[in-house]
Amino acid sequence: MRLYVGGLPYQMTEQDLGDLFAQVGQVTQASVITDRETGRSKGFGFVEMSTDQEAQSAIERLNGTLLGNRTITVNEARERQAAGSRGFQGRERYSDTGYRSGRY
Repeated sequence: MRLYVGGLPYQMTEQDLGDLFAQVGQVTQASVITDRETGRSKGFGFVEMSTDQEAQSAIERLNGTLLGNRTITVNEARERQAAGSRGFQGRERYSDTGYRSGRY
């Protein structure tokens, strides 16, 4: 099961994140999300646990705990929305009511 982890200290590494969750169960993958341009952590990441039971245990034990001077949030990760879902939300980008629509 994949978990979302928010509120991470900005200096936390993927190794640190994996080590934290390894206290609860077997971690198959840990990633800290970083800004593309600066390379700085965005303060959240994802952890994949080997079983759903271990993931649920991690949520119960780590959600709401203090890490550094920040309270972390741990819950089940939701699927990412489709890339085109922001912005125009189903509307055509160019409508037929503009200057070049032939009305003039």
